[in-house]
Amino acid sequence: MEHKEIQKIAKDTIEYIKTVIQPGMNLLDVRRMCEEKMLALGADSFWYHNIGAFVFSGEETVLSVSGRKYKTSDRIIQGNDIITIDLSPQHNKIWGDYARTVIIENGSVVQNIADIRNDEWRNGLLMEEKLHNKLKEFANPSTTFEELFYYMNSFISDNGYVNLDFLGNLGHSIVKNKIKRVYIEKGNRAKLGDVEFFTFEPHIKKADGSFGYKKENIYYFNNGELKEL
Repeated sequence: MEHKEIQKIAKDTIEYIKTVIQPGMNLLDVRRMCEEKMLALGADSFWYHNIGAFVFSGEETVLSVSGRKYKTSDRIIQGNDIITIDLSPQHNKIWGDYARTVIIENGSVVQNIADIRNDEWRNGLLMEEKLHNKLKEFANPSTTFEELFYYMNSFISDNGYVNLDFLGNLGHSIVKNKIKRVYIEKGNRAKLGDVEFFTFEPHIKKADGSFGYKKENIYYFNNGELKEL
């Protein structure tokens, strides 16, 4: 199984959970359903501390914790709610890594960002879209991880948002051993083109806001052009 197939498992799992998630459901159930779905689709394990799905809702979406410390809360999903889901499937040590923020309004998942009625939530998801579009404009194989770190963090703060990541980074390389990852962080002068794949996963909130937003894709260069896996 190749990287694209593993990443598709994560993408398909997010689409699946959108069809079944509903108010009254426990976050523990959401995690269980995500993990069971990934295994059913072909994952053989979960690469990040054996946690397949990090799930947060409501104001807990601002939390950023290591897999060593993460525990899924028993929060109940509300009729109007925000949920972040971050998935880490693997097969034969090939990783997928994919995260999305899901919005529920009036008891149903809102599929299109433009249809979100809550201004703070809609603007937060639009900001995530802007960040990924900025990545595509700015990054090339010669861009260093550190240059991307400074550029994106400046863009985040200039737009009135805060980087919530507990280590301050914005993504990492995709490898087969998690201790060998390199990060989009200060001091990392390796070039993006030096790695086969890397994630971009800004976890942000409005500076004066109460909720966190996350969108994560894996990217790679093909003939110098940045592509989403």
